[in-house]
Amino acid sequence: MQLRRLKAVVSRATTNVPLFRERLEARGLTPASIERLEDIAKLPFTVKADLARHLPLGLFASPMGDVVRLHASSGTTGKPIVVAYTREDVEVWSEVMARTFAACGLHRADVLQNAFGYGLFTGGLGAHYGAETLGATVIPISGGNTDRQIMVMRDFGVTALCATPSYFLHVIERAGELGVDMKALPLRVGVFGAEPWSDAMRVRIQADAGIKAFDIYGLSEIIAPASRASARRRTACTSSRTTSTPRSSTRDRRAAADGSEGELVLTTLSKKAMPMIRYRTRDITSILPERCSCGRTLRRIRRIGRRSDDMFIIRGVNVYPSQVEAALLAVEARCRTTRSS
Repeated sequence: MQLRRLKAVVSRATTNVPLFRERLEARGLTPASIERLEDIAKLPFTVKADLARHLPLGLFASPMGDVVRLHASSGTTGKPIVVAYTREDVEVWSEVMARTFAACGLHRADVLQNAFGYGLFTGGLGAHYGAETLGATVIPISGGNTDRQIMVMRDFGVTALCATPSYFLHVIERAGELGVDMKALPLRVGVFGAEPWSDAMRVRIQADAGIKAFDIYGLSEIIAPASRASARRRTACTSSRTTSTPRSSTRDRRAAADGSEGELVLTTLSKKAMPMIRYRTRDITSILPERCSCGRTLRRIRRIGRRSDDMFIIRGVNVYPSQVEAALLAVEARCRTTRSS
């Protein structure tokens, strides 16, 4: 199925996306050159700068008459980029997001408070459609207005919540100021994403709120925010293979062995409006081939801890922001322990 879909997406991109066709021809390749999955290594990479340079419609593979949704990235790592979805793309996105929530233990009886932002950002509507597809009750509260968030959690019997992890930490702190015991609420699951966060932050969220915290990962360029999500063990993310195929590559662009660290490169296998082929995410991870203890058989990636483009060199030492966060959380934890004793 993967090979059939890979051939189809390469053919679609070659026919409808001039940039990809030109790059393929420069390598002396045609869609017929893809005879097995390993041939994906022959294909050219796509990078975020390609999307920015051809803003807004240059990489669309569908006419605007078939496009039912446009989104744009936040532009946190540069110029915002525009992404498009056909009706079929939206249906796939909703299904994959429903699978994501199911992997986190959600079901029809859950009440989900969606504190991801709505609008051009993909997170809000992606989570909304996925939860509705699953059959859960959705509260589209969006972000901000923290006191109201806490009131809704308490009064509506919210059992699951989506948000950025840093914002949820603020919710926890504000609840304490208002005298609301988060652990006494029905809330049992938090699905967090849209920003990198450390395992130390997950441990703190679970301890302070009395919930299970799951990581969700995605990119606007692929199909966000449901490219992959952590399952019950929460130590790694399970990929949604019907949507994307993860591959790691080292700096010299050779495929990294399973378990070895490298840059995550994604190819969409079902997107119609804007297929991405060998898209370099700049996110550093590794592929874990063993089956997850939750029973899912899809290949997994280790949680994203850093990016290849966010490293600082300080006095000859490589430093990533995630390391700073982990250090600060450790200091805070020691201070809290000291105060309590």
